[in-house]
Amino acid sequence: MLNILVTGANGQLGSALKNLEQNYSNYTCYFTDKNELDIAKANAIQEFVSENKIQVIINCAAYTNVDKAEDEFNLANEINNIAVENLGIISKKNQLKLIHISTDYVFNGTSEKPYVETDKTNPTNTYGVTKLKGEEALKKINPENTIIIRTSWLYSLYGSNFVKTMLKLGKEKKSIKVVSDQVGSPTNATDLANVILQIIPFIQTKGVEIYHYSNSGVCSWFQFAQEIMKISKSKCKVEPILSKDYKSKATRPNFSILNTEKIQKTFNVEVPEWKIALRNCIQ
Repeated sequence: MLNILVTGANGQLGSALKNLEQNYSNYTCYFTDKNELDIAKANAIQEFVSENKIQVIINCAAYTNVDKAEDEFNLANEINNIAVENLGIISKKNQLKLIHISTDYVFNGTSEKPYVETDKTNPTNTYGVTKLKGEEALKKINPENTIIIRTSWLYSLYGSNFVKTMLKLGKEKKSIKVVSDQVGSPTNATDLANVILQIIPFIQTKGVEIYHYSNSGVCSWFQFAQEIMKISKSKCKVEPILSKDYKSKATRPNFSILNTEKIQKTFNVEVPEWKIALRNCIQ
């Protein structure tokens, strides 16, 4: 039996892991959010780990409100960086496996080919900066059997995300404008959760290893929205708009495509195509 601590349990990925837990009878998962376990406090993590004989940590906790992060650096940094550092220290001390979730936003989005794990990072907004700091803190501590999984455009039927927003607007509006010059690969949280649970037994690293995971294929936010309306049979018309004409506080990368070959080869995992994954989520 493996005892697994899942942080950020009420977010998209945490909720997806909760839903899949029953398929993995050899795992006992402890799902926590900030009220049950404040990962910004190292001693609280150590206590929880000792008490529950934790062997694996999956860190889904993150400050993800990209625009709000511009005004709340300290809070974003506490969750995306300081808490990650704590988890790294505790994992090293107790020889745990650690899976930490990061983001495509550590890149600036000016590439012309899908980002590989070794590409130069250069975030364009506070959210990306704090997530990168968390990655760097982990790499400095360099605990064994630790992996960082960067993902992009995560969605599910939980929490707040683009798909849920579009489904809601699709019922309320006759037409909406969506950005057409930012491209990426949407990721169904259930697919990512499945991969995480599948690969746990096979994680064996000397230090921190980075992997990329998203669903396969590419679209713009505009095309993504169109597909959501199509699958949900909404009559709402989606119209394209350029980033420069769409007011938002944070700058977002124009190109967010991640190369997922490394995770596929290392762990022999399946990567469903984004339209199929979206259909599975909505239907």
